[in-house]
Amino acid sequence: MKVNQDFRPESGEWRCATCGTPLEPGQVELRYLGNSFTVGVLVCGRCGHALITEDMACGKMLEVEQLLEDK
Repeated sequence: MKVNQDFRPESGEWRCATCGTPLEPGQVELRYLGNSFTVGVLVCGRCGHALITEDMACGKMLEVEQLLEDK
């Protein structure tokens, strides 16, 4: 599974804001307008929360939303 490593912190590691567990590469299912997509992101192994970066939310996810809404 490929996870964009460009958003890792310069030092240390990302930790879950809810439980403090280090985030690990994983896959999550995103749903929008009845469609679902599996993407590789950093995920908390304990509670399952995922890190969606601003670049992903304002870039790729926005592109997909616009494509689906135009259908």
